[in-house]
Amino acid sequence: MPKLGSKRSPVKSMADDLSTMAAALALLAIIPSQVMAQVLRSYEIVGDAIPQPLTGIRGDPVRGRAIVVDRQRGLCLLCHAGPFPEQRFQGNLAPELTGVGTRWSEGQLRLKIVDSRQLNPATIMPPYYNMDGLVRVGRNWQDKPVLSAEEVEDVVAFLKTLTETP
Repeated sequence: MPKLGSKRSPVKSMADDLSTMAAALALLAIIPSQVMAQVLRSYEIVGDAIPQPLTGIRGDPVRGRAIVVDRQRGLCLLCHAGPFPEQRFQGNLAPELTGVGTRWSEGQLRLKIVDSRQLNPATIMPPYYNMDGLVRVGRNWQDKPVLSAEEVEDVVAFLKTLTETP
């Protein structure tokens, strides 16, 4: 808003503000992956794991389970099967999730979810929290990770609860 006594009209000021915002949005449209890369939290891979939570805190296993069984968000059951009797048509292309909490540490699970290509470059599992080197990315996932850092931690927390053996 113009200051009292200013010769600029409120309409002109608003138009200038909108023009500035439009220019900023246009700039973001040009470099979305650079902007998103700044939003991703950094992490350190130690051996075969990311030992520290991406968010600094542990996730919520209830939210994690919801992500794992959601065929629109997590897509886990497309390839994995697990102890989800209410879910029909579970995958058989990847390791069974039953007992996964005893087979791998939290840090190992975190790395597998963040970017399993670090462990196996030929994996078919998509990176859920890394966008580097991806080609032919679906429109819904362009320039953003499949899961947020919080969602990764929720999934890790849930998978650690799966301690029953198959």
